[in-house]
Amino acid sequence: MRHSKAEKAKTHKRIVAIASRRFREKGLAGIGIADLMKEAGLTVGGFYKHFNSRDQLVAEALSAAFGGWKRKMEAAASGGPPLSYTRLIDDYLAKAHRDNPGTGCAFSALAPEIARSDKRTRALTSEQVRSDIQLIAALRPAKDKRTARSRAILAFSALVGAMSLARAVSDVALSREILAAVAELLKNSASKHPFPDQRL
Repeated sequence: MRHSKAEKAKTHKRIVAIASRRFREKGLAGIGIADLMKEAGLTVGGFYKHFNSRDQLVAEALSAAFGGWKRKMEAAASGGPPLSYTRLIDDYLAKAHRDNPGTGCAFSALAPEIARSDKRTRALTSEQVRSDIQLIAALRPAKDKRTARSRAILAFSALVGAMSLARAVSDVALSREILAAVAELLKNSASKHPFPDQRL
């Protein structure tokens, strides 16, 4: 029985990982349950042994995709490369991120679709957005918390918007220009205030 439960948990985790990647690549409506289960080496009938509904899978898949910056921060605290405001911008607005949405930020890949999702998914999204804004604010402090938070909201919105547009356009030069311009403006705005680039 224990072995069966362990195997089921492992299979569940594999389905969520596949869905997390494919949803970011193809959109929430871009791939069906049958295709996801086939990729996991399972039948469609097996889906309901793991999930009550497609909405449950979407919520779990997004949860798996969220928290990338937090994981980098935790890695830095354990002796890994420090996470700075500048590094966060450079990593996010990189060509590698643009060209690999399946392993990247769920917001730049799926924000419009998440807005039309169920309450559970939107609640999870709200929690993650708050967390990411707080993390950026900590990396770029200001004289008061309100200013730091406002700057963080602006930076977060610019990052997600720039990546979304860079992926949407067919003109490669324009795509590169969008990423480079937003990165430069965000970093320049940070250098114009008296607080140093923080590292976590």
